[in-house]
Amino acid sequence: MAPLPFSNHQRMSLPRLSSVIWILFSISQLCAGLQLDLDDPDSIKAATRQITYDMMKYYDGNVTGRVPGNLPDPYYWWQCGAMFGSLLDYYYYTGDDQYNDLITQGMLHQVGPNDDYMTPNQTKTTGNDDQGFWALSALSAAEQAFPNPPEDRPQWLALAQAVFNTQALRWDTQFCGGGLRWQVFTLNVGYDYKNTISNGVFFNIAARLAKYTGNQTYADWAERVYDWTVDVGFIQDFHFFDGAHTTLNCNDTNRVQWTYNAGVYMLGAANMYNFTDGSEKWKARLDGIFNQTSMFYSPNVPNVMFEQACEPYGTCDTDNFSFKAYLARWMAATTKVAPYMYDQVMEKIRPSAAAAALQCSGGESGTLCGMKWTDGAKWDGTTGVGQQMSALEIMQSLLVSRVAAPVTQDAGGISKGDPSAGSSGTFDPTAPQGTIQQKDRVGAGILTTLILVSGIGSAWWMIS
Repeated sequence: MAPLPFSNHQRMSLPRLSSVIWILFSISQLCAGLQLDLDDPDSIKAATRQITYDMMKYYDGNVTGRVPGNLPDPYYWWQCGAMFGSLLDYYYYTGDDQYNDLITQGMLHQVGPNDDYMTPNQTKTTGNDDQGFWALSALSAAEQAFPNPPEDRPQWLALAQAVFNTQALRWDTQFCGGGLRWQVFTLNVGYDYKNTISNGVFFNIAARLAKYTGNQTYADWAERVYDWTVDVGFIQDFHFFDGAHTTLNCNDTNRVQWTYNAGVYMLGAANMYNFTDGSEKWKARLDGIFNQTSMFYSPNVPNVMFEQACEPYGTCDTDNFSFKAYLARWMAATTKVAPYMYDQVMEKIRPSAAAAALQCSGGESGTLCGMKWTDGAKWDGTTGVGQQMSALEIMQSLLVSRVAAPVTQDAGGISKGDPSAGSSGTFDPTAPQGTIQQKDRVGAGILTTLILVSGIGSAWWMIS
């Protein structure tokens, strides 16, 4: 089916009560934190420029002797891929291109020998979600018509397709009736766990590839992943639970709920809504997901996002600090493919952005961002890439009505694709679903084994 027309929906007035609450709240915080006028694009761009500058102080991949596309400890590999997604959004929303060369350098340096973000020096911790986050950034680059890499290097769309193909081959029906495992390699802790974020990222990639390329098979995979996530019990009444173990056939669901799980399925559902010409099924799913995200907004400070599983208890870790960035990112992106969502999304983004700006009051500069937006200008004492990413994404989302709609292959797209990328010729994404032959499964098994052996050899120096 042809996708729905996109809309450059303009921001509309929000309920007066919300504005009054936030004027009073801001005054009460003694005007501390970053200065941010929610209705002034120049003010928003100035605030996000400062946040991005502070964020990039953590990145050393552009320093001689360091590795492009890596963050230093304690950050895992996946979070650098996610950070590049925030930088892509920064360019998309503001037009500031000062980081573009750095983005291209880092994202291409990490593609791995097969151009599929299977990087040998990361095998000890490579999860399907880790690999997938790099693909999400590559896909954003394609959708945003970000400048293409050199012609002799892999292209953004082809990189996303390569990751999709490698993950489609890993779909595991032996345990839990389907789904992706968390970890890729059998020796890694977590290989016996199937989690919502790994499958959600795969769903998100499939749905967005369907919309970008018009290929029905990607949409079929998106349907398959969503349905499996419901059937296995990871989605219940639009609550997204963390995952379960294959050793118990996924009957031990971990019921912790994170913002990014809801967000990754929200944008996937929005793209499926668009791809299916606004089908009632996908609208109901999208509405249900969005409505249930109400649990991620403070009961004490109206419409201010918080990570309810750890933030109130002071137990958030390095990964958790970044999760709100993805919900903010994907909520804003949802409005470009499901324009009817715009007003209700902005009712959440505007108060959260105002609160985040107040919380960016830490460090010697007085601009470093903490995590607890609900604390207003009382800086919570935490700093890091995740806190900066979260503040950046929520604030630059204020500009979503001012940017062009995502491009597609037939409407403004400039990135070249490769439907067989990453599959070593064993998987044809245009083939009808369910027709993968035994020789393809064997080929995938051999490929995985070869990668594993190669990874163990490459990582031996790290172990010894």
